[in-house]
Amino acid sequence: MGRLKWVLVFCICGFVTFGQNHSVTKVDDKKSENLASLAKVWGFLKYYHPNVAKGNFNWDEQLIQMIPKVEQAQNKDDLSRIYLEWIAALGVVKECKSCKETSKEKSFDKNFDLSWINNSIIFTSELSHKLKYIEENRFRGENYYVTKSSVGNIKVRNEINYTDFDYPDQNHRLLSLFRYWNTVEYFFPYKYLTDQNWDSVLIEMIPKFKNANDALEYQLLMQETVVKLDDTHASFYSDKNFDFFGRKYIPAFSNVIEDKVVIAGFYNDSLAKLNDIKKGDIIEEVDGKSALEIMSERKKYVNGSNNNTKAKNYDYFIFNGSTDSVKVKIRRDNLIFVKTIKRYSGIDFQPKGLYNKEKFNVDQNNIAYINLDNLEMKDQNIIMQKINKTKGLIIDFRNYPDFMPYLIARRLIKEDKEYARLIEPDLTFPGKFNWKKTKVLDPIKNEYYAGKVVVLVNEETQSMAEYCTMFLQTGDNVVTIGSQTAGADGDISRIEFLTFKSAISGLGVFYPDGTPTQRVGVKVDILVRPTIKGIQEGRDELLEKAKEYLVK
Repeated sequence: MGRLKWVLVFCICGFVTFGQNHSVTKVDDKKSENLASLAKVWGFLKYYHPNVAKGNFNWDEQLIQMIPKVEQAQNKDDLSRIYLEWIAALGVVKECKSCKETSKEKSFDKNFDLSWINNSIIFTSELSHKLKYIEENRFRGENYYVTKSSVGNIKVRNEINYTDFDYPDQNHRLLSLFRYWNTVEYFFPYKYLTDQNWDSVLIEMIPKFKNANDALEYQLLMQETVVKLDDTHASFYSDKNFDFFGRKYIPAFSNVIEDKVVIAGFYNDSLAKLNDIKKGDIIEEVDGKSALEIMSERKKYVNGSNNNTKAKNYDYFIFNGSTDSVKVKIRRDNLIFVKTIKRYSGIDFQPKGLYNKEKFNVDQNNIAYINLDNLEMKDQNIIMQKINKTKGLIIDFRNYPDFMPYLIARRLIKEDKEYARLIEPDLTFPGKFNWKKTKVLDPIKNEYYAGKVVVLVNEETQSMAEYCTMFLQTGDNVVTIGSQTAGADGDISRIEFLTFKSAISGLGVFYPDGTPTQRVGVKVDILVRPTIKGIQEGRDELLEKAKEYLVK
């Protein structure tokens, strides 16, 4: 065959192959689009349709049966017919005369979005009208699948418990994703704040969950999905993931400081000394790979509401492994050297952190210091009486206390002060949230502390610690010093895929003026972050700044 003929054959074959691949891609995209619509319709009916919300159906099994039907739908007429027949089989939806929208004054609607119901590209007008009718005549009773805790966040209940589902079949993997996605869709107060639109997360993850090749890939995908919430409370654990990233770690922890991975403290002083690890060591490479490059590669698995919080959470993903040691390139005092550091199981490791762990002291300048990590509730009255005549007070909240220090905060104000506004899920209209009554702090009469007060915060200040900081900040003479906090405020709610559980921030927390705390953290008046030099010298730079402020 001549050269020209070979070229023509090659071109024709290539064109045919391209056409086939392009056709397959279009089919796969159509299936994913159909499945995304199924996820939304299934979740909507779960919480809105009166007969479904009462628990009258095995709703997981209903989804499993619908998946192959929906995947094969060729156009919106086919798809809409499948959904209309399904809805008809669920029984009559009676008119609901009490289903009026919550007044705008009480309702928080930034998360609410049922606009997909009217998507004329995917659904026929008949189906859109049917779904809209169900919304307007939605279930108003005690939902079978979700209720509220005493504080107002959701509690998922009555879901089928699956065993030995480390790697379920394809349809159950999709069920796992759809269950999790819809819980977030309707009951996560901060859905509107995520970097990636929640709808696009669904579209992205459907083919990944479908095509997961093994248990590890499937479980890593769940972790990746959880991280997309951009919520420090949203964490994920599985044994396979733990094995993948490694159960052994070095006796020190790191943080990202001045755009470098830096040893910030020790889990075990003696083991750190034995391995010649020093605070302030800059980690350039781990097993021959750039530490910053490792961070970039594993970013999708690291949870956190903001970069300041994620910076400390990378530690586990950089140094952990299954081997007994790791080769690390270190920069110390302008010297660069490579050394082998032993890894340990960590059974006896206790984080010691950077900072002062005293309960209470008064220094030579008559400045008092309280560490809420070590304080007990019963200590509050005694300590506040002791420091009543001090010039200033430092309250260290770079930790997670065991109690809320109301008795301290109430001594910092002369009159009632509002300190927070909260939103909670509206179970009568899933996807909407209601404002709760503004939180108010009242003073303890004749116990007013007149000195200046500094509250210390950083990325370790999370959840209850952030909430407590907010009511301490109502104090008449309070200044907050430190760095961005964890940005995860509000009691957590436990939610699940199948078998595997995670969490979300369950309540929305705002300052009285409506300023959010989620992702951004609490308000900080004077920004101070530790420096590499300060860590190397063993200094607590935030505490130093606080004392300097109070002395002046």
